[in-house]
Amino acid sequence: MARAYRNWERLVRATLDREQLRNVGQGHERTPSGIAGAVPLPPSLGRATNIDAILQAADEIQAEDPNIARILCEQAYGMAQNLDPNSEGRGVLQFKTGLMSVIKQKLAKRDGGRIDRNRDIEHLWEFYQLYKRRHRVDDIQREEQRWRESGTFSTSVGEYGALGMKKVLATLSALVEVMEALSKDAEPDGVGRLIKEELRRIRNADATISGELMAYNIVPLEAPSFTNAIGIFPEVRGAISAIRYTEHFPRLPSNFEISVPRDPDMFDLLDYVFGFQKDNVRNQRENVVLTLANAQSRLGTPVQADPKIDEKAINEVFLKVLDNYIKWCKYLRIRLAWNSLEAINRDRKLFLVSLYLLIWGEAANVRFLPECICYIFHHMAKELDAILDHGEANPAQSCTAEGGYVSFLEQIICPIYDTMAAEAARNSNGKAAHSSWRNYDDFNEYFWSPACFELSWPMRRDSPFLMKPKKWKRTGKSTFVEHRTFLHLYRSFHRLWIFLVLMFQTLTIIAFRRGHINLDTFKILLSVGPTFAIMNFIESCLDVLLMFGAYTTARGMAISRLVIRFFWCGLASVFVTYVYVKVLEERNDRNSNSFYFRIYILVLGVYAALRVVLGLLLKFPACHALSEMSDQSFFQFFKWIYQERYYVGRGLYERMSDYFRYVLFWLVIFLCKFTFAYFLQIRPLVSPTNAILDLPDLSYSWHDFVSKNNNNALTIASLWAPVIAIYIMDIHIWYTLLSAIVGGVMGARARLGEIRSTEMMHKRFESFPEAFAKNLVSPQAKRMPLDRQAPEVSQETNKTHAALFSPFWNEIIKSLREEDYISNREMDLLLIPSNRGSLKLVQWPLFLLSSKILLAIDLAIDCKDTQADLWNRICKDEYMAYAVQECYYSIEKILHSLVDGEGRLWVERIYREINNSISEGSLVITLFLKKLPLVLQKLTALLGLLRNEKPEEKGAANAVYQLYESVSLYLLSDDLREQLDTWNILARARNEGRLFSRIEWPKDPEIREQVKRLYLLLTVKESAANIPKNLEARRRLEFFSNSLFMDMPSARPVCEMMPFCVFTPYYSETVLYSSKDLQEENEDGISTLFYLQKIFPDEWENYLERVNEGKSTGNVKAQESTNELERRFWASYRGQTLARTVRGMMYYRRALMLQSYLERRSLGVDDYSQTDSLTIEGFELSPEARAQADIKFTYVVSCQIYGQQKQNKKAEAVDIALLLQRNEALRVAFIHAEENVGAEGKREFYSKLVKADINGKDQEVYSIKLPGDPKLGEGKPENQNHAIIFTRGEAIQTIDMNQDNYLEEAMKMRNLLEEFRGNHGLRPPTILGVREHVFTGSVSSLAWFMSNQETSFVTLGQRVLASPLKVRMHYGHPDVFDRIFHITRGGISKASRVINISEDIYAGFNSTLRQGNITHHEYIQVGKGRDVGLNQIALFEGKVAGGNGEQVLSRDVYRLGQLFDFFRMLSFFFTTVGYYVCTMMTVLTVYIFLYGRVYLAFSGLDEAIAKQARMLGNTALDAVLNAQFLVQIGVFTAVPMIMGFILEKGLLKAVFSFITMQLQLCSVFFTFSLGTRTHYFGRTILHGGAKYRATGRGFVVRHIKFAENYRLYSRSHFVKALEVALLLIVYIAYGYTEGGAVSFVLLTLSSWFLVISWLFAPYIFNPSGFEWQKTVEDFDDWTSWLLYKGGVGVKGDDSWESWWDEEQMHIQTLRGRILETILSLRFLMFQYGIVYKLHLTGSNTSLALYGFSWVVLGGFVMLFKIFTYSPKKSTDFQLVMRFMQGVISLGLVAALCLVVAFTDLSIADLFASILAFIPTGWTILCLAITWKKVVRSLGLWDSVREFARFYDAGMGAIIFAPLAVLSWFPFISTFQSRLLFNQAFSRGLEISLILAGNKANVET
Repeated sequence: MARAYRNWERLVRATLDREQLRNVGQGHERTPSGIAGAVPLPPSLGRATNIDAILQAADEIQAEDPNIARILCEQAYGMAQNLDPNSEGRGVLQFKTGLMSVIKQKLAKRDGGRIDRNRDIEHLWEFYQLYKRRHRVDDIQREEQRWRESGTFSTSVGEYGALGMKKVLATLSALVEVMEALSKDAEPDGVGRLIKEELRRIRNADATISGELMAYNIVPLEAPSFTNAIGIFPEVRGAISAIRYTEHFPRLPSNFEISVPRDPDMFDLLDYVFGFQKDNVRNQRENVVLTLANAQSRLGTPVQADPKIDEKAINEVFLKVLDNYIKWCKYLRIRLAWNSLEAINRDRKLFLVSLYLLIWGEAANVRFLPECICYIFHHMAKELDAILDHGEANPAQSCTAEGGYVSFLEQIICPIYDTMAAEAARNSNGKAAHSSWRNYDDFNEYFWSPACFELSWPMRRDSPFLMKPKKWKRTGKSTFVEHRTFLHLYRSFHRLWIFLVLMFQTLTIIAFRRGHINLDTFKILLSVGPTFAIMNFIESCLDVLLMFGAYTTARGMAISRLVIRFFWCGLASVFVTYVYVKVLEERNDRNSNSFYFRIYILVLGVYAALRVVLGLLLKFPACHALSEMSDQSFFQFFKWIYQERYYVGRGLYERMSDYFRYVLFWLVIFLCKFTFAYFLQIRPLVSPTNAILDLPDLSYSWHDFVSKNNNNALTIASLWAPVIAIYIMDIHIWYTLLSAIVGGVMGARARLGEIRSTEMMHKRFESFPEAFAKNLVSPQAKRMPLDRQAPEVSQETNKTHAALFSPFWNEIIKSLREEDYISNREMDLLLIPSNRGSLKLVQWPLFLLSSKILLAIDLAIDCKDTQADLWNRICKDEYMAYAVQECYYSIEKILHSLVDGEGRLWVERIYREINNSISEGSLVITLFLKKLPLVLQKLTALLGLLRNEKPEEKGAANAVYQLYESVSLYLLSDDLREQLDTWNILARARNEGRLFSRIEWPKDPEIREQVKRLYLLLTVKESAANIPKNLEARRRLEFFSNSLFMDMPSARPVCEMMPFCVFTPYYSETVLYSSKDLQEENEDGISTLFYLQKIFPDEWENYLERVNEGKSTGNVKAQESTNELERRFWASYRGQTLARTVRGMMYYRRALMLQSYLERRSLGVDDYSQTDSLTIEGFELSPEARAQADIKFTYVVSCQIYGQQKQNKKAEAVDIALLLQRNEALRVAFIHAEENVGAEGKREFYSKLVKADINGKDQEVYSIKLPGDPKLGEGKPENQNHAIIFTRGEAIQTIDMNQDNYLEEAMKMRNLLEEFRGNHGLRPPTILGVREHVFTGSVSSLAWFMSNQETSFVTLGQRVLASPLKVRMHYGHPDVFDRIFHITRGGISKASRVINISEDIYAGFNSTLRQGNITHHEYIQVGKGRDVGLNQIALFEGKVAGGNGEQVLSRDVYRLGQLFDFFRMLSFFFTTVGYYVCTMMTVLTVYIFLYGRVYLAFSGLDEAIAKQARMLGNTALDAVLNAQFLVQIGVFTAVPMIMGFILEKGLLKAVFSFITMQLQLCSVFFTFSLGTRTHYFGRTILHGGAKYRATGRGFVVRHIKFAENYRLYSRSHFVKALEVALLLIVYIAYGYTEGGAVSFVLLTLSSWFLVISWLFAPYIFNPSGFEWQKTVEDFDDWTSWLLYKGGVGVKGDDSWESWWDEEQMHIQTLRGRILETILSLRFLMFQYGIVYKLHLTGSNTSLALYGFSWVVLGGFVMLFKIFTYSPKKSTDFQLVMRFMQGVISLGLVAALCLVVAFTDLSIADLFASILAFIPTGWTILCLAITWKKVVRSLGLWDSVREFARFYDAGMGAIIFAPLAVLSWFPFISTFQSRLLFNQAFSRGLEISLILAGNKANVET
């Protein structure tokens, strides 16, 4: 046992040492965690006690008094023992053992004497008194009381600072607690009495300690704090006063206690009445206080001694928070919970706002049901109203349980949650049909009808709403059913399809009528009437069909509308069709009186007029108000029939100017599209079609069923089908082209790209300060009017602008240095002087002025003209003129400060003479300018001495004298020299040796700064044109400087700006790279750190310079630990990590602190200077600036499983805790699960918010119990929803965890937030779109393609979507939401399982449907990481495409498609799901064309038609295929990119970039992406299966194995590519082209390109994809995977069989099986066609031949079964089988030889037969997989599996063979590396080193 104790003690000691080293330099002055860190406290002990705080106090004082530390540790041990005497809790035994070891070894007396524990209480009391005196606690408390009474705040809290004072108070608190525990056993007359008196005093009067240590989020509301300045802000005090309890409120019961030292308020009453959770009340109390304070600050800061909140501010908050409730009541035509706004006083308004937010804050998953919350609020507000009218408060009946206790959560929320959870359980983890269970929208839409009041109040538990689903019975949907079918595309956008069909019909009729427009043609054109009516009827049929599943629960009015529309459209289509048939009969009857024609025209005219009127009233902006006002029942009926009435989607119209803009946009597109369609698609096909129709009977080379007796119908169909396919999708081509042009023009008008190079930035730098002051400086920070225009004032104005600009610019440059983008030298050159000195001119950064003096001197030396000519030459370079002037004045100022007496007189005389000569224009006569270099040399020597910190007065005096001599002897003219030589005063001083004998060493900071600057100005010889060198630093500075000239709202003072919160959801991604992650090498021997050093060599050098790595600073271990941590951060800041995101977002706080500090807001602070000084030294330490920033900005990271990660001691939890320590304003929200709670052992879930406490540990701020597991839907939106209650402010910016931000962009945030108040249409903005910069584009060529594609969408694409199209949605991050608008309308995303897989875009849908307005702004940008490897990109695109497939089925898309006006609907379609529809049509066009051509080839009609008609419509087909090919290779995707390049980089760079992309095979990448999107979009709509696909966000330079690529792309690309290849082979073998092979190649070029791209792109873009050794290893891995047997628990990555089973999982439903069966039958065409093309069959077209081919196929299948059969019974039987197999093999070969020799069967026929049987076998295989259960029941499943393995082996061999051949040639691998990583090469990446694993260059 003794040995075990010794080992434990050694372990504890080592842990303590390691903790001390690990924590060096971390956090805000964080001390080593010592005992508390070495002995981790189990959660079971930490929740109930302050053990951790006591151990932290022991840490603080153990060096000061080990005995007291020992007493504290023993008390902690005793508390642990009392709580868990048997050590049953997790980790309790280890804690106790470790703590006892620490007590014994580290804290006990070392002299061996016994410890007298009887005197512990006396020692503790003495130490307590001493500690209080030493830290002046009583004095500080008295000062604090005085400050509060006077309403001022002091920045001084002793010599400790705010954090130090908090630690002192924490230690005191722990001492008090231990004293209280020990005093129970003390003598009552001795120390015990003193302690009890002290405790009594603390309880009665001393709130300081509790106030400082009590956990709070932003505002310390529970108790006062004198280290936090927020509480002293007038608006905050006014808000606290506004919610304070008054005598007019109902009396609270006498037993109601407030556990904290504060006054009661409104929230206490609401807590008592409704039973809200304590932490929910605390959370919303702070939320309301901050909301009121910020609303007041915008109106003006209260100036009275007792600040009050204006009525206007309260009304603003009231109307905004309850806006949705008010609209809901109006929609349902029910009375509000109050009579009128004027009838309720300010207190009632605040009560209602607080009640609503408390309901919302505890609603958990019910927050996704905004109208359900309105319903709950409506009834609870009425209850509250009744309670407020009584004199005494009583608990609300609705929230009172049977046991008498009051709980809002249990009585209101839990019943709703339980029902939702039961419904969610029916979705089978997303596999069940959407129609089989109710999602969040279904629950919410129950409250869109007055029928919701049947739920009653308190809610009836037996109501249909709360009915839980039974096992086999559905509960029924609400107003929409998400059936999985492509028919939703027609139903949602039927107006588009009807329009396209009608236009196609019209153009085709005109084309067939040869363009002749007459009455006859007009009558034929009127056939669009029946077409329109029938298509409308189809849409009404779909309405009826797709509502199946909701008929029992939907509203009666909705069902009535469906039935009425069905019969109306049905009768209308029958009637119109009948009348039109009669019109046609009249047309053929020459004697007709055209009766039916007139009726037909009349009917169409009336109907068209009615539709136009309804369309105008409902869709046309100017008429919409009239439609809303009309209450005529007749009109309302037609309006209701025309358009369904929902709670959402009302008022989807824009102002007239916006309406006309997007209408014009689409009219231009239509003009281009239909012109192209008519002249190049439709008209060229007219003649071939007529010719084919008129051809006599053609001989078919196969047994034809359809075409022969129907005018060759299939031939015509095969001709027209690809044209129709392109006709449907080419509107997207025209949209892309026009949007690129419009977006480019808009970008140019917005002044984007004006500064796109360092040269441009240099030239325009002079205008930056003025632009900055105009846009980014608030009026409060401007110290002078800026409208004076006098010349003498202009210079002063420029200097003032520069003084305003300099602190911000310098902070930006410092941030670039901190991020290691620039070096120290570059920082010195980029920094701008403060311009606050006495120099009259503006001082610019040295990078603008470097080498300018030397150039000016060269000009002076060469000058042979007048002074004016010399000055004109200098002024050609304006910065040279600035440099000369600054040098001239600076020398005067420096010399004047250095010398006194006669020396100063000489300086003044010299400058006076030179100034006179300048004014007279005789400078070139007064001075010998050729001698300037000599004088400059002496001056430089002097400045070099003066730069030193250590005074060298003697040397400096000597240098000044030498300067005097050089000036006197060489520079001055003879006349002037004689005057000075004979100057008595100077001559006497020189003769007596007093001249310049004494030097005043410069101590003034301004002079020292000028000395340093002048020295650099004179000595920096090289040009600074390439500064900064780093491309990222250049890009950021260029964009920032460009944005200064863009239109943006003016900046408001920080105190008046809109408050906002940044919100980041996080799951388990990388937080911070560990040392192991950085050092671990891949298979090529390359570590991540080495890779980063090679990609970012300049940044690595800057990092080494910053941390002084290699230079010892004393404590070597501590330095190594610090450097290691810094290295981890350096690497993490270059990856897609949470650490990078947090650093970027915290720049907002830094920017706000800087802006607030410079605005100098007056708070009556005792030592806060109110001067015009613009110094920013220490702005981050200013309590007022920090407090102001905290009021306006919060950052919440929702780390969903942080609690689990902490319990499991994951590295991510440690790293998150480290981020909390380093960022005091960071808050982390997470879900905590309590296991086995209560008698039933249920799990309880809590939503918690933590921050770092004074010791760097997690401090729980709020803990709010949830009704159950919050994850009922999709993970990310549920993660956002649980944490959104902890956000603050009026705006919320959603940021993903792979984003970044920059300080210079953070400075523009308050400008962006002003856009919420700007004029952007009929409605104020609800979402502000923000530009993104993709920072991963430099890693590889793929990353560059993805970066360019993404950048073009988030800039040019979204620019057009926002204006003129007005259909921009929310496409993810980093948009800024109107927080209050969205939290009262369902949140910032939707969460229903699977249907909302693309959760972000639904926020845009929801915002638009609820009359929001989404804008886009490009003067501010946020960094964004994207996927960089092909597999990552494919997974991402698969996720997005699958999400779009689900959107097609959603109610949001349906409603927007129905309720938008026609043109806005077009914009919406083609920029959301329509993009993927068009993508799919692009691929389908290839199939349609090739299957059509193969049909002609097999049937023999292509040759027959070509010979007889000499035409096949090749002009139209060429146009179709050209359009398809251009879309396929990404040309139209690249058009917006090129426009973006031209706009922001210039034409030359744009052309170069485009050519580079093509050389890097971007067309292959875009073609491959086309297949990815098509596969996942189509499969999702057919079968479902959309899911979140984790792409990984690491650095992808590793080689991907062949088998891994095959698994990922086999079904999405390879199978489809081989099918197209098979079609092409059949076409070339049996097709007929008049031009021969050349014509064939030209006609099928795009198809061959698609085949090659889909088959080989994964290997072309695979690092080391053609390296021979890797190829060999890949083959071994592939074969082992293919042959490995699967089994239970074996993953698809390890076994082909397991992977094959996983690939079939998507086929779940009967409908899916039927569709899959129909699609699979297409492969039978090959066998059917090839059979009749064999030489063996000749011209025989009998159907029996086809039947015989199946017999042959059956024989081959039997042979395959025999050859693959491997019996396991006996060895003898195996021998017999092998013998039989051998005999059959020989017999088969012999039979084939005989058949070939003696029949017409040729060798070519054998290959043709194989070609025929392969697709047939694939058909059988697909059908077997589709009907798996049937095949398994027949016992054939094992054979099917072997058959499938054979196919996969064959496909793999086809793909692998070319790779193996190419791998033989070494130059292929080199070329591929160059191709993949060319961008990185251009930045110095040694990729050949990386891929070869050459470790010789690894730095050690």
